[in-house]
Amino acid sequence: MSTLNGTVAIVTGASSGIGEATARALAADGAAIALVARRADRLRVLADEIAGAGGEALPIEADITDRAQAEAAVAATVARWGRLDILVNNAGVMLLGPIADAPIEEWDRMLEINVRAVLSMTHAALPHLLAAAEQEPRRVADVVNISSTAGRQVKRGSAVYNLTKHGVGAFSESFRQEFSRRHLRVGVVEPGAVETELRDHLRPEIRRVQQERLASMHALVPDDIAEAVRYIVTRPRHQMVNEILIRPTEQDD
Repeated sequence: MSTLNGTVAIVTGASSGIGEATARALAADGAAIALVARRADRLRVLADEIAGAGGEALPIEADITDRAQAEAAVAATVARWGRLDILVNNAGVMLLGPIADAPIEEWDRMLEINVRAVLSMTHAALPHLLAAAEQEPRRVADVVNISSTAGRQVKRGSAVYNLTKHGVGAFSESFRQEFSRRHLRVGVVEPGAVETELRDHLRPEIRRVQQERLASMHALVPDDIAEAVRYIVTRPRHQMVNEILIRPTEQDD
C-alpha cells in the first residue's frame, strides 16, 4: 500500500471528531497536515501531538464560512510547504428538526458550513491540487468530501440537512467528471451514526431523540471514518474510490 510521504493535506473541522481522527491518520501515513478549524486551542494541542509523533502539522484558526478566511487557509498551507495534495472537506453541522417552525438561522448555518464552505475551500485549493497531480511523489491528488447517509436517503425531520448532503454528492460527481482525466480524484464518505459532537448543537428536544437512537446501537467512532478517508487517498494512481457508505452494523435506517 502506498504512503503519503512528501504530500500535504488540509483537513477542515480538525479540532474534534472525524476531522481530528483523519488528521492523525494521514499524518501517521506521512502527510504534512494543515489543521483548519475555529478552536485554536484544540488545534495547537493536536499539532503538538502530531509533531511529537514525528509528523508535521500547521494549526490554522479560520472560519471557512468566510470565503476570505478559506482562501487564506489554503494560502497559508501552500506558503508553508509549497504544495497541496489532499483536501478533506470535513467541517459540517447537523441541525435536525421539522420544517414547520424551524429557526431559519439553522438552515442558513447548514448551508454556510455544509455547502458554501466546501465550495470555497475546493475552489481555493483547485490550482494547487491540479499542480500536485502532475508532480512526484504520487502524480495524483485528492479531494475527500465527508457527507452522510443523509446524502443517500431522505428522512422526515432532516430536510435541509438532506438538501446540503445531497448537494455535496452532486457537486462531487460533477467534479469527478471534470477532473478525472487530470488525475484529480474525488471521494465521498457517507457515514451513518457516529459518536461525535454533531448532536451537541441540536435543540434539546431533538437531541434527546437522537441520543436515545444512538444508545440503541453500537455506533461508529471517528477512527472508523478516518480509516475510510485514508483508504481513498492511498489508492494507486489508476484507482479512484468514488463513494464509501459506512453504517454501524446495528443501524437499520
